[in-house]
Order: sequence, then C-alpha cells, then structure tokens
Amino acid sequence: MTTTTVVERRVAASPGRVWESITDLPELPRVLSGVQRVEVLTEGVFGVGTRWRETRRMFGKEATEEMTVTECEPPDRYVTVAGSHGMRYVSELSLRADGPGASVLRMTFSARPADGRAPKLLARLLARLGTKAVAKALAKDLDDIARAVENRY
Repeated sequence: MTTTTVVERRVAASPGRVWESITDLPELPRVLSGVQRVEVLTEGVFGVGTRWRETRRMFGKEATEEMTVTECEPPDRYVTVAGSHGMRYVSELSLRADGPGASVLRMTFSARPADGRAPKLLARLLARLGTKAVAKALAKDLDDIARAVENRY
C-alpha cells in the first residue's frame, strides 16, 4: 500500500529564485520552520547523489532522516528518497512558471512499506491520520518557502 499526498502553492518569485532557495541545504533550517538541523553529507553542486540528514520536530518528537537526491532537473524538479522504520519515503519538489515573476511550487510525498507489506494497523493509520498530517506539514513548508523567497528581495 502506497500513500501519496500532493500540495502546491503559488509563489511570487521566478522558478529560478525558488530553486535556489529549495536547494540551498545549509539554509533550510532558516527557511523551513519545521527543520531544526541539516547536515550535508556530500560535497559539490546539488544534484543526483546529493545526500543530507534533516532533523525535524514532528508529533512532539525529534526525527532525523537521511535524504538522497535520485532525480534532478534544475530548475524544474528534484526527487529524494529516504527510509526509516521499515518505510520508504519519496518526495518530489517541482516548479513551473506562472506568469511573469511567479511560480507554482508543488510537493508530492509518498510512503510505502520498504518490503511492500504493511501491517493492517499501520496501513489504516497512514490512510486516515497520516495523509492529513503530512498534507498540513507540506503546506507549512510551502508557506515557509514562499515567505522566505518573496521577502528576500
């Protein structure tokens, strides 16, 4: 069972400016209020193979996940994967122009058991509570990104 959540938001900034913000890993804790720390694990330009550890506070607890970029098409989209507690998470951030000096930023998040099988209770929990909580967290991230990019200039 795979659970997928999609949110999007218009941002009053060009796709290039938004891309710079969402790929500047050391700055993420200043941009995303939910992120406490980022530890970049690779050197060089952001792209396929870039890895980092991201620590967030979720549901009252601190959680650290290691993210790996598996697809990257600057300045249009990138995909990351992470694994934790028997689950595989895939996140995609994509951008498209929306008139002069504006973009639509879209985040897609999916979760599925790493081995393809989920316990019935976990599957029900993800389907009911998880999707709403994830959608709320993703929407907050988009709001934070928009605020940071729009107030930058």
